[in-house]
Amino acid sequence: MSNVINIQNLQKSYGNVKALKNISFSVKNGEIFGLLGPNGAGKTTTIRCLTTLAQPDSGEIMIDGISAITQPKQVRQKLGYVAQEVAIDKILTGRELLQLQASLYHLPSSFAKKRIEQLLAVLGLQEYGDRQTGTYSGGIRKRLDLAAGLLHQPQVLVLDEPSVGLDIESRMIVWDFLRQLKLAGTTVLITSHYLEEIDALCDRLAIIDQGEVIAEGSPSNLKDRLGGDRVTLKIKEFATSEEAQSAKEKLSQLSFVENIIINEVQGNCLNLIVTPNSNPISKIEQTLTEINLPMFSISQSRPSLDDVYLAATGKTLLDAEIEASTKRDLKAEKKQAMK
Repeated sequence: MSNVINIQNLQKSYGNVKALKNISFSVKNGEIFGLLGPNGAGKTTTIRCLTTLAQPDSGEIMIDGISAITQPKQVRQKLGYVAQEVAIDKILTGRELLQLQASLYHLPSSFAKKRIEQLLAVLGLQEYGDRQTGTYSGGIRKRLDLAAGLLHQPQVLVLDEPSVGLDIESRMIVWDFLRQLKLAGTTVLITSHYLEEIDALCDRLAIIDQGEVIAEGSPSNLKDRLGGDRVTLKIKEFATSEEAQSAKEKLSQLSFVENIIINEVQGNCLNLIVTPNSNPISKIEQTLTEINLPMFSISQSRPSLDDVYLAATGKTLLDAEIEASTKRDLKAEKKQAMK
C-alpha cells in the first residue's frame, strides 16, 4: 500500500516557541491515521501546515507526490479539511450553506445538487437541510461541517479534533461515517486527545508530545511493545511518597515486573507492566506483606494507549493535559498583569 501523505523533518516556530521540532510520519492510502497528544502538543500546527494554512519553517510535506509547500493549489484539490471550530453562517439553511460551499469549489451545478443530497442522507441531516444553521445543535453543526469538507470528493480528509463537544450519539454517527469513508477508499487523518477515539478508529497513529513524534505504529503493536499486562496498585488510600518509593524499590526487584512508574498526581498509585501469564497479583500481594505494606486496591488489564504514552513520557495523557492547561493559565495571567 503506497503512502499518500509523507511528512519529513517538519519544523515550525512562533516567536520563541517551537511548536514543531522535527515531525516526521507517513500515511498510507486508504487508512485512518491518528495524531494523538495533549492540547498544545503540536497537532493542530501540523495539520495547518499540511493543509497549506501555515508555512513551516523547514521540512517537507508531500500529498500524493505533490509538495504542499511549493504547489499548495494542487494539494488543496486533493484535501478536505474540517477544523476544530465549526464556522458556519447561522442565517443560511444547511442546504444553502452546502450550495455556497459547492460554488466556491466550482462544482458543476448538477453534480453539486446530487452530491449535497447524498451527503445530507448519509450523515442523517435530511430533516435539517432546510432549517437555519443557527438552530442546530453542536453535533448537527459538526456533521454539516463534515459534509462541507467532503463536497468535492477529496482523496484525503483531514479532521482536527472531530469529537470535541459532541454528545455520544453524534460521536457514534461521525465514527461510523468515517469507517464508511475508509471502506470507500478515502484516506482519513484525524487529530485527537481522546484515547478511545484513536483506539477505536485508527489503523495506525503517531503520538506527539511537545512538538515531536515519540511513538508510531498501530494501536495493538504499540501496546504489545510494552511487553505485558498492566497492573494498577494502590498502597493504602493515603500513602506517603516514602511508602510508595519503598514499594517501588521492592517490586522492581521481581523478575516478572518490566516497568514501574509512580503516578505523582495521586501519590499512592503504582502502574506496572508485567509479563503475561505470570500471575502477578498474588506475587505482588506476597511481596507487600513481606515488607509490611498494606494494599488498598489492585487490578490487572491489557495495556492501553495511555500506558504507551506513560511509558514514553513518564506521565499520563491526562497529566499532560493538566500541565498544558496550567501553563496556558499562567501565561494568560502574566499577559494580563503586564497590561
